[in-house]
Amino acid sequence: MKYPSLKTLGLALAAAFPVLASAQWSANVSLTTNYKFRGQDQDASRSKAIKPALQGGFDYTFGESGWYLGNWNSSVNWLQGNSLEMDFYGGYKFKVGEVDGDLGALTYVYPGNSTGNTTELYGAASYGPFTAKYAHTVSADYFGLAGSGAKGRNTGYLNLAYSQEVLAHTTLKATVGYTRFASGIHDQGVPHYVDYSLGASYDFGSGLALGAAVAGATQKDYFGDGNKARLIVTLSKTL
Repeated sequence: MKYPSLKTLGLALAAAFPVLASAQWSANVSLTTNYKFRGQDQDASRSKAIKPALQGGFDYTFGESGWYLGNWNSSVNWLQGNSLEMDFYGGYKFKVGEVDGDLGALTYVYPGNSTGNTTELYGAASYGPFTAKYAHTVSADYFGLAGSGAKGRNTGYLNLAYSQEVLAHTTLKATVGYTRFASGIHDQGVPHYVDYSLGASYDFGSGLALGAAVAGATQKDYFGDGNKARLIVTLSKTL
């Protein structure tokens, strides 16, 4: 094998240095009264509305290039032998006229029980206060719902969001989403469903914010109390 010379390595590092030097990172931590994902409670151990979850992660952006990497984590309780969700993602943000675009990939990992592990590709477009985002499952399963085989692949999720500052330091937020299961899941009787959220957040400054929202989902007859509408309060800090 022919190894690169020190001169070649030096030139490569020199070329990469401007990007590395301009890279930025940020971190976040939050405490919420209930962690809902796409309208569904992520703590199935209790039917109560208050199911506190500790959450946090970090984002790493490569200067002005548009590329980014990140990790986000939350306490959960819906898989046997597991109490942690770890999300790893990366992508590219860009601008086309007045529209902000975002393309990337995201993997959900459950260290104590890999049954729930799921990978999606996503794309988003934002214009003013409006954002549309679509996520498409490329892993064989979708959060353990398919069982075995590639029956969860091609599950899709479409989300429409609105976020606008309506008063000083106060931002109104609303979302509606639609989960369309792949035929391998839907044919087992699992219904497609709609989730929703309406609330607001107050920015205290220095990265500290308090938010409150009512969130839930349809098809409660099938999914149970986990899809009930809940009042969720979240205190977050960005570093």
